[in-house]
Amino acid sequence: MSGNVAIIGSGLIGRAWAMIFARAGWTVRLYDPAPGVAQAAVGLCAEGLGSLAGEGLCNDPLGAAKQISAAGSLAEALADADIAQENGPESLEVKLALFAEMDALAPAKTILASSSSAIRASLFTEELKGRARCLVAHPVNPPHLIPLVELSPAPWTSPEVVTRARQIYNGIGQVPIAVLKEVEGFILNRLQGALLAEAFRLVSEGYVTPQDLDKTVKDGLGLRWSFMGPFATIELNAPGGIPDYCARYTGFYKRLAADPAAPSVYEAPATEKILAQWQAESDLPSRMKWRDQRLAALRAHKQSQSEE
Repeated sequence: MSGNVAIIGSGLIGRAWAMIFARAGWTVRLYDPAPGVAQAAVGLCAEGLGSLAGEGLCNDPLGAAKQISAAGSLAEALADADIAQENGPESLEVKLALFAEMDALAPAKTILASSSSAIRASLFTEELKGRARCLVAHPVNPPHLIPLVELSPAPWTSPEVVTRARQIYNGIGQVPIAVLKEVEGFILNRLQGALLAEAFRLVSEGYVTPQDLDKTVKDGLGLRWSFMGPFATIELNAPGGIPDYCARYTGFYKRLAADPAAPSVYEAPATEKILAQWQAESDLPSRMKWRDQRLAALRAHKQSQSEE
C-alpha cells in the first residue's frame, strides 16, 4: 500500500514522518511556512534515511530519498494527497487556523491528521466543513524509531476515516492504537505523566537520587516494558493471573492512588532539589544522537524477533 502524503511542518517531527512514509514507498511533499525550511528538510531527510539504513531500518535509502520533495505552497503539498500529517506548534490557535486552511484546500479524499501531543481533535475541527475526515495521529518522539501512533478521533470523525488511517499507519510500519474516547494527552502521555509525577516526588522528597531512579526504570521496569505492557506484566506476576494479582498486591496501589503526587512536584522548591543532584548534559545534541542510535538498535532487534 502506498500513495501520496503531505507533511505540513518540516521540523524534527515532520522530517521523521517524511522518512517513515518515504521508506514505505510513498510520495512525500514537504511544506513549511518558513522560507527555505522545507527545501533544507529534503536533504536532512536523505541523511536520516542513510543513518536508518546503517541500522538496518531502511532497505533503500537512496530510493526513499527520491520520494521526498519540497512544495512551494500548502495547496501544492495537499494536491492529490491521500493523507496530510500536520506538525505545527502545540497551540490551539495555530491548529484552528491551519486546519481551516487545510480543509479548504485539500481534496475531499484527503485524511487530515494532526501530530498534536495533547490537544483533542474536537477543539480545532468542530467548525470545519470536512470535520468528518479529521483526527489526531500522535506519534512518539522520534517517530522514525518508535513506531507507536495514537489515533484519537473527534466525536464526528467518520469511522471509515479511522479505519483507513489505521490501515495507512500499519502499512508504513507504524503501530497504531485506538483512543476510544477523547481525553487530554491521549494515552501515552497520561501514562508517562503518572510515572513522572511520582519520580519527581520520590527524588524531591529525598527517597532516591535522580540517577538511581533512572536506573530503576531503564534496568528494571523498562526491560519488561520494552516487549510487554503493564497488563501482560502483572498477569505473569501472580499464579492466577490478573485477578490473583489484584487480590494479592493492590493494597499498596490503592493507598498510593489515594495520595497522588501534587502538581507542585513540577515547581520550585521540588525541582531545585532534583536539579541540585542532576548533572546536566553539556552536549545535548550528542546525547540525542546516542539516544537515537540506541533506539535504532533496539527497534532493529525487536523487528528481528518473532512477536505475537
